[in-house]
Amino acid sequence: MTQQPYVYDQQALLAQLTPLLWAQLPEKGRDWLQQQLVKAQSSSGFQAWNTTFVALPRFTGKQPVQFSPETLDQLNALVPGFTPQAWPADRLARAWWLAQWPAADAATYVRSISTLFQTGSMEELTALYACLPLLAWPESWVAQTAEGIRSNIGNVLDAIMLQNPYPARYLPEAAWNQLVLKAFFTSKDVRLVTGLQARNNKTLQQMLRDYAAERRAAGRSVDPQLPPLAAQVLAG
Repeated sequence: MTQQPYVYDQQALLAQLTPLLWAQLPEKGRDWLQQQLVKAQSSSGFQAWNTTFVALPRFTGKQPVQFSPETLDQLNALVPGFTPQAWPADRLARAWWLAQWPAADAATYVRSISTLFQTGSMEELTALYACLPLLAWPESWVAQTAEGIRSNIGNVLDAIMLQNPYPARYLPEAAWNQLVLKAFFTSKDVRLVTGLQARNNKTLQQMLRDYAAERRAAGRSVDPQLPPLAAQVLAG
């Protein structure tokens, strides 16, 4: 496990997210969120943090966030591969809120965030998985991510598989291979899977060839992105 909670500059990220979020919110929403932050930071437990995470959409709305190319470049420089341009305001607010979460004690932090995963609604789970690159103690979320890959909820799978750098960086080979195979199986746009070529491996290629053969034998089409991946010349 990493010795520091975050693998990026947390304060620099908040400096980018805060004005962006504030521009999306009405004055009432900004006031409420600031009040909740003061309340949560002054509390001894995590109940206030959890409650606000759940309540956020009522005060932020779900309108699409407009990111400038410059802002996206700055965010990507801080968290390589972080790609939030299709996010609604409530997901941006949840990312901002999660980045404020007390994380000095790894066990306590992981336990509190795990509670959100265990009890979350579909929208909450989608936000949590989309925010995997921003969570502290990143190695702690490998098993949770593997569990998410087994989900049948389309939005959750999108959040894990598409434009998310976390899986390619942290998943072991077996879990990564399951992600890619399921992306093809569920007809995702695999061009949006971050690290697809870099994490390719011989075992995955055989799995893809077997999957393609099964589809052809059943008279079904094969995603045109599959054959090049199965035939990619691997380094080493």
